[in-house]
Amino acid sequence: MPIIAAMNYGPIIKEIGRGAKGARSLDTATAASLFGDILDGKVADIELGAILIAFRIKSESLEELIGFKQAMDARTVQLTVPDGPRCVVLPTYNGARRQSNLMPLVAMLLAREGVPVLIQGRHDFDTRVSPFELLAALGLQPAADAEDASRQLAADRLACIHVDGLLPGLDPLLALRTRMGVRASGHIVAKLLDPCHGRSVRVVAVTHPEYLERMDAFLRTDTSPGGRACAGRAHTGRAMLLRGTEGEIYANPRRCPEMKVYRDGIASIGVAGEEGGAPPLGTLPDAPSVADNAAQIRAMLAGEMPIPAPITAQVAALKALAG
Repeated sequence: MPIIAAMNYGPIIKEIGRGAKGARSLDTATAASLFGDILDGKVADIELGAILIAFRIKSESLEELIGFKQAMDARTVQLTVPDGPRCVVLPTYNGARRQSNLMPLVAMLLAREGVPVLIQGRHDFDTRVSPFELLAALGLQPAADAEDASRQLAADRLACIHVDGLLPGLDPLLALRTRMGVRASGHIVAKLLDPCHGRSVRVVAVTHPEYLERMDAFLRTDTSPGGRACAGRAHTGRAMLLRGTEGEIYANPRRCPEMKVYRDGIASIGVAGEEGGAPPLGTLPDAPSVADNAAQIRAMLAGEMPIPAPITAQVAALKALAG
């Protein structure tokens, strides 16, 4: 990451780097300033590595997440959403490992109903199938920039874009995963990007159960009119939170997860979760090729294969949120 200016981040590292039990959280303003410097490439590698590992060990507090989001909001390129329903924003940063990736199915079903959908993300996992490769097999190529994505939304109600087209400073931060060997704060907040302030429905999928509680607290604040995460912006937000399938945003077809929805800071259950195990489905064999995964999605869209009930429920809940 290019270094524009040097600051003394020692006092901040001293606060957050005391370990899981001794570390102290930053206030929102300090967190926003720090993450803004990170996104602007102002933090040198040694300090940046220390900061990222410190946050990974202690975990980000609600105040820090709010500050990080404020820094992102100040720098995220905004898209033009067509008149009508809000734009559903689907982050994709994992890709498939064992199951079919049905994220594009969710997007295409919504677009078919007239709901604009923006898929945003990046991929750098050698052990997972790239979602962008799957999207390409379905005929959807990433937009060149935000303006191009806006045109795609107007024409087709469906667009995808690499994260560097929305927030260029976040991409090199996410790329550090391959050097550091672990994910860091950037991967958490990447799922919170809002390129359509006041006109979005963000779908936030978490992998680990402990993040459900943290993201719930954040989304209650971030979707509130004039809430702290809004940094004074007078808009109402909407979102969906669920435990994703292999980290992706689609409801597990083997066992429906609970899906919370957020309207104006108020949380409710959009789709109830199922109890019990998650046995394999004969209609969706494990580890399909990209071509087979794309063929499954096409067959479901054409009515030649049944759409899993959890996917149908998720799409209906998102359509209602977007309306």
